[in-house]
Amino acid sequence: MTCPQANSPAPTTSAPHSRSAQTFTHTNRWTASVERPERVSVTVYAPDPVLHVGIVHQLRQRPEIELVDDASAGSAQVSLVTVDTVDDETSALLNRLRHDPGTRTGLVVGTFESGDALQRAIDSGVAAVLRRAEADQDRLLSLVLAIANGEGVLPGDLLAKLLSHVGSLQRSALDPRAASLSTLTPREAEMLRLVAEGLDTAEIARKTAYSERTVKNVLHEVITRLQLRNRAHAVGYALRNGLI
Repeated sequence: MTCPQANSPAPTTSAPHSRSAQTFTHTNRWTASVERPERVSVTVYAPDPVLHVGIVHQLRQRPEIELVDDASAGSAQVSLVTVDTVDDETSALLNRLRHDPGTRTGLVVGTFESGDALQRAIDSGVAAVLRRAEADQDRLLSLVLAIANGEGVLPGDLLAKLLSHVGSLQRSALDPRAASLSTLTPREAEMLRLVAEGLDTAEIARKTAYSERTVKNVLHEVITRLQLRNRAHAVGYALRNGLI
């Protein structure tokens, strides 16, 4: 008598293994197709060759950054100006960069000699400021990414100096009839007040219960409608005209 089990074909496990192999291959193919995030193009301006080399060396090590030389500076998303102080030569450079619609400007500075120098830098289109003494690699990267993202950066003590200077101008020279609170909606005025207090986009979003995208859109609308250059300029404008 033959045993039925002996004549039965042995079970095969090749199909499950084949399906597993196909799944693994498909997963690898999908992963390989994911694109890397686009890098931020940056041109560095510095009158001192030592400063220039130092900033370039810091940024060159970061994969998020693409350094652009002077010959191709017109294509850079971010222009990073590094100086000891904001003198007439620096102001001229900042004003020239301000008229380039394709780039936004950041300033790495040793010191501001007065509130007026800070105001001139903001009026010249500077979107973000970093003290040179604090310009390590991580802070430089954060500064560049914030600028590329349309945000402004200003250290708290410099913001206080700017507000004090603007307040002085307001008390001494402004016509209070030049603008009224009706120029801003309550939401716009509230967000500008929070910017003036030094809050960033995420902090404003948490405090107002709006999304970060909404905060950015509201502030962008104010800046565009009033024909201003950046958040710091919008704060200065609103304070000078009694809007906040």
